Amino acid sequence: MRRSISLVAVLATALALAACSSSSDTPAADPTTEAAADGGSLTIWVDETRKPAVEAAATAFEEETGTTVELVLKNFDDIRADFLAQVPTGEGPDITVGAHDWLGEMTSNGVVAPIELGDIAADFEPVSIEAFTQDGQVYGLPYAVENIALIRNTALAPQAPATWDDAVATGKAAGKTYPILVQMGDEGDPYTMYPLQTSFGAPVFVQNEDGSYAPELALGGEPGTAFSQWLAAQGAAKVLDPAITYDIAVAAFAAGESPYIVGGPWMLDSFPGLDLAIDPIPSAGGQPAQPFVGVAGFYVNAKSENGLLANDFLVNFMSSEDAQLALYEAGDRPPALIAAADTASADPITAGFRAVGADAVPMPSIPEMGSVWSFWGVTEAGIVSGAQEPVAAWTKMVADIQGALDAS
Repeated sequence: MRRSISLVAVLATALALAACSSSSDTPAADPTTEAAADGGSLTIWVDETRKPAVEAAATAFEEETGTTVELVLKNFDDIRADFLAQVPTGEGPDITVGAHDWLGEMTSNGVVAPIELGDIAADFEPVSIEAFTQDGQVYGLPYAVENIALIRNTALAPQAPATWDDAVATGKAAGKTYPILVQMGDEGDPYTMYPLQTSFGAPVFVQNEDGSYAPELALGGEPGTAFSQWLAAQGAAKVLDPAITYDIAVAAFAAGESPYIVGGPWMLDSFPGLDLAIDPIPSAGGQPAQPFVGVAGFYVNAKSENGLLANDFLVNFMSSEDAQLALYEAGDRPPALIAAADTASADPITAGFRAVGADAVPMPSIPEMGSVWSFWGVTEAGIVSGAQEPVAAWTKMVADIQGALDAS
């Protein structure tokens, strides 16, 4: 089993400190020997989907280190709130599965500790490390990358479109009900619309060099208003429609009513029998259309008394190709580990989503993101429906979001 440089460094430091504190007649204690003697223990929160894969890695860890690992099965929807509530009281697990966009809330509440990845950070997809990075430190061991892309029915569209206008033209030429399907609903769907917005150069927040975000809005100005005008034009042409909900979009694509749908791997089970290709989302504004990336990973409890063991387990066991591929098989999302992603990419669908994700951007994990959603979606839906004048509505939305940020 490969041992990380970071762990060796930590143990070397511990040995040095032990030597300094010992008398010349008393041998220094060996922390690795002591750990093996008492075995140690870890508690890990997992959900049902991830449990078998983590269990296999935990068994290997137990056999090699003598550590006892307890897996606690949790409903994924409960993990975030329970972790935030229990850790400050000294309870909770040593490690929990989680999503990268929890990071801002986790760090602001002081419940997660940085992870020392050392040299293996370079073994992961860069966007997955960016997603778990804050203030120059990495707070999660990533295992899966998730994003939307353009899902194409190759029987209706043999070639990938070069631009949004190309996609619409091909869709109309196919003679189907919808030239392209993009879910929206009455409250909008800014997550799905985001790559089209970024193609106008209007990201939601300013992004730092390390991939993290600054709490500075960037969706206003001329790029933002240009996007708003495009939304209005697409609505007037009936290419975009708030009446198209997720369920309607998925059902229509499954029935062959459009050559394209913008969506993620969670849709694929709804499309049996279709010959599909996964393509980049075509640009509408001339710049790259960058969707949000969601990265799943593991956090370490900042209050854990077993932080060294937790770091060892994640860095040296959950980062293995076998563990990452097992998680891929369980969740059907491209692995974060490059070697595992290379293996999984034998499946062209996985390879397609992976390629799009490599050029995508992490979903902002800063707490300020919570002030954005309620204004963002309804404004987009109102512009597309024609109920709101695009430039005025977009400008007001930016001002309202800034007001909410200032008040928080």
